[in-house]
Amino acid sequence: MQDTKRLTEGAILSGIFIVLLLLSLYVPLFISILLWFLPLPFIIYTARHGWKPGTVMFVAVLVLSVLVGGILGLPNAFLSGAGGVVAGELIRRKKEAFIVLAGSAVTYIVGIVLLYAASVLILSTDPMTVMQDAMRQSLEQAERMIVSIGQEPSEDLAMFEEMIHQMGHLAPLFIVFSGAIYALVAQGIAHVIFRRLKMDIVPFPPFREWNLPRSLLWYYLIVTILFFIVGNEQTTLAIIVWNLFPLLETLMAIQGFTVVFYYCYVKSISKALPIILVIVGFLLPIIHLLARLLGIIDLGFHLKKRLESDLK
Repeated sequence: MQDTKRLTEGAILSGIFIVLLLLSLYVPLFISILLWFLPLPFIIYTARHGWKPGTVMFVAVLVLSVLVGGILGLPNAFLSGAGGVVAGELIRRKKEAFIVLAGSAVTYIVGIVLLYAASVLILSTDPMTVMQDAMRQSLEQAERMIVSIGQEPSEDLAMFEEMIHQMGHLAPLFIVFSGAIYALVAQGIAHVIFRRLKMDIVPFPPFREWNLPRSLLWYYLIVTILFFIVGNEQTTLAIIVWNLFPLLETLMAIQGFTVVFYYCYVKSISKALPIILVIVGFLLPIIHLLARLLGIIDLGFHLKKRLESDLK
């Protein structure tokens, strides 16, 4: 009886995934929305029944995805299924939210790397090169348009061309960011669904209480020094530094924004203010810079603890 119920639930969740996958593949309007929901059937099923049934469902869905969606359905099914099974198993084991996030993020990153390698080795197509070519075509169209109205191409176009060239070295950064963001958004959606289904899940602590490892501060300082030393060199060390520097900058900014949220909390200031600052901070470099400085001070001198002491 229990096995029948489990199989029935697996079939229903597999069917839901296939519907979501087909909509995301063939209805352009839904692509950017449904992509984040694809891991949910795997997370729910694995959290309820464990990684072995979750893996069986994963394999079955891979086969179904190819049958109904062709080769186009395989990458999304593979990526969301692998990450979903890992996240679901960690949730089943009552792990902390950050452990679940780390585990699923690493799985998504490894999955993206495998899909990237398969694209290069099997299809002889480098996704990063394809993206660069598309951006260069857009840049050339913009340049022709400027020339057609009698204007000289500005230095900005040359700067954009250099940025497009540098993107070829930043594939690891894009992969890490993509995997981490996918894991974070999918887990956030899962938390909402789990609460609706009355399933147990360890929630994230309030954002104001987030604290990155203090050792990241030393990594950030070392990479910052190396960043200014290597400059525009085309060496392996330079490429590693180019990928690490913006990643660590983002982490320092996140730590800084936790200080803003903490200050607003203890001062009973509306949450709208720090939320607006976060949104604006990733658009305006000056806000982002100030957030990084706050993050560095917090990790180095425990700024939030000092604020707590001063406000008592």
